[in-house]
Amino acid sequence: MGRTTPNHQIEGGSKGAKVGNPDIEVRHTICSICNPGSHCGIDAYVKDGVIIKVEGTKSHPHSAGTLCPKGAASRQYIYHKDRLKTPLLRTGEQGSGRFEPISWDEAMDRIGETLNRIKEESGPETVAFYVGYSKWMRPFVKRLAHSFGSPNYCTESSTCHTATVVASELTYGGFGDPEIGKTRCLLVWSKNPFYSNPSAIRRLLDARERGMKIIEVGPLITPLTAHADIHLRIRPGTSGALAHGMANVIIEEELFDMDFVENWTLGFEEYRAYVQQFSPEETEKVTGVSSRLIREAARLYATTKPAALMTSASPTVHHTNGVQNHRALIALVGLTGNFDREGGNVVSPDTYLYMSAGVGSRQYEYEQSRPWSEMAPRMAQDKYPIWSGMIAEAQAMHLPFQIQNPEPYPIRGLVAFGMNYRMWPGSDFMLQSLKKLDFMVNVDLFMTDTCKVADIVLPACTSFERSELKFYPEKYVMWTTPVIKPLGESRSDADIIFDLAKRIAPDDPLMQQGYEANVDWILEPTGIRLEELKGHPKGMMLKDVPKIRYKKYEERGFPTPSGKMEFASTILKEEDLDPLPTFRESRLSLVSTPELCSDYPLILTTGARLPMFIHSRTFRLPWTKRLRPEPMLDINPRDAKERNLSQGDEVLLSTPRNSVRVKANITEMVPPGVINIFHGYSEPEVNRLIDPDYLDPISGFPGFKSLICQVEKAMRTGERHK
Repeated sequence: MGRTTPNHQIEGGSKGAKVGNPDIEVRHTICSICNPGSHCGIDAYVKDGVIIKVEGTKSHPHSAGTLCPKGAASRQYIYHKDRLKTPLLRTGEQGSGRFEPISWDEAMDRIGETLNRIKEESGPETVAFYVGYSKWMRPFVKRLAHSFGSPNYCTESSTCHTATVVASELTYGGFGDPEIGKTRCLLVWSKNPFYSNPSAIRRLLDARERGMKIIEVGPLITPLTAHADIHLRIRPGTSGALAHGMANVIIEEELFDMDFVENWTLGFEEYRAYVQQFSPEETEKVTGVSSRLIREAARLYATTKPAALMTSASPTVHHTNGVQNHRALIALVGLTGNFDREGGNVVSPDTYLYMSAGVGSRQYEYEQSRPWSEMAPRMAQDKYPIWSGMIAEAQAMHLPFQIQNPEPYPIRGLVAFGMNYRMWPGSDFMLQSLKKLDFMVNVDLFMTDTCKVADIVLPACTSFERSELKFYPEKYVMWTTPVIKPLGESRSDADIIFDLAKRIAPDDPLMQQGYEANVDWILEPTGIRLEELKGHPKGMMLKDVPKIRYKKYEERGFPTPSGKMEFASTILKEEDLDPLPTFRESRLSLVSTPELCSDYPLILTTGARLPMFIHSRTFRLPWTKRLRPEPMLDINPRDAKERNLSQGDEVLLSTPRNSVRVKANITEMVPPGVINIFHGYSEPEVNRLIDPDYLDPISGFPGFKSLICQVEKAMRTGERHK
């Protein structure tokens, strides 16, 4: 396409607009603290080089002036007393927190020399590279890893989103987002958009006011529940069974799209035969959802055209049968003919960093600087062959095992950006593993507990202190400009990456050209150049973007082995796995392990999000912390009464692996028999309750959302439970 031009000129130029006070400038950037689907526009009021106020950018096409609590607390985040401001070298025991400042040159030289020594002694594959939050530097870290020669680039997406990608690739060869503005029925499965993507919730509510029907699926009552026509409150871990129950109704009542099924699917007859066992009555026994509601939801979704499915990044796959659960529910899209149709789930390839803006970049070509054939096998490549065949990174959940049991090779070094060891199931096992490394670097904004076990800690800066490229689905692109100088000696992650590339990837000529040259290389197919973007600090609308095309499979088939949507997966069959999206109980459940349930009669689901927190990054901020200052266990009043619990009582939460103490929050938000703990609090360290190998065998994802547990009132010292 040709070069783009701005939709309108922005007053103030790249240095920001003036306001009433001549000493204050309004400079434009984004808040990129949370998931890439949000990243709200920010107006930063700057006086004497200091941000004195932040507001949402009202003209921003994606966020339209909205800010969630995280963005509103940006100043507290930027200027927090715990910000790292100089490179640090550990001088004490791992975990002691004893470090001494060193210069950037000394830090980078030490890192480069150590990594190159490990590479020479045992091979580049024995150094792993990891990216947590935020995600903006991922393409550059991945290229750095491969240019160094290591196949072991991995990310926090090993527990987030990518298992849904695996399920989608197996079924459709890809998947699409719901076209909310055009759909008439939205099936929302285990997602709380009010919390996970608040900047976009207004679009959903606008569509609701225009008459869009909403079916919500999930065990928790959420802000969306009040807007839903039907709420299917499932037992955690039974999404696959519920999807099959809906499919049973749709097929038995011949509400499915016969033309699509006949011409564009593989394995329908086997699928039809399989779901016959999931009558609404039998499904009610498994899921806890009434047969009446199952029928109502199935009929509403199948007969309201067009309909779309909205899922979250991970709740449906945070189970030991997560990939198959997710395949079962996305099968409903094809079954009803809503795949890649107007108002359904429309396929649009990513432009950059998980966002689609209607144009293509060279991100994936850029990342893979060395073919897999020229590198050693990724860690756990033989353990998770499906993952390795579909996801172009290593499965990070295997990292502690690879460190502890070094076959076929050890992991000796680790370069991490924003790592939080508490993200792993069996987080204590992960911490022990990190302590066995020969060398570890962690880049972060704060001295986290993970940083305390690193040998060198490097200080990163916030999105207000650096530049990054951002595309939005509204056909909008932005190159942010730093609104203040980096605090202390902190640096942009990009500066760190490209400085390190000089030392460990000298044979990569593109990386030697620096950050902006690499961004321009990625952008080349779009016709956009950074020089142009720099002139528009609020960003610019893309022009000449091709119109959305629907039912693209009619032109070239599906990108699956059969060229069709596969109810029965060809790839899974080749690996001697169930080709159908079969439902199995979680490895630990009231059904699969009844012998344990006399001691652990409740279901534990963890990891749901609160709107003011994103992983562990904003728990230290006064504004956000005071909204829910203490970690609490959510328990239904019925279960609390049985245990003689009152609001705020300290309880002992136990699983077959471990136990933690936490206060009780008595609420109808959770159904009877279910215990919920929100994610991100450092204490109690809830992932210590989970076995390190409590993983989906296809994706390697942890089973965070379906465990068994017991809750008892905590005894005082010296007391015993009767």
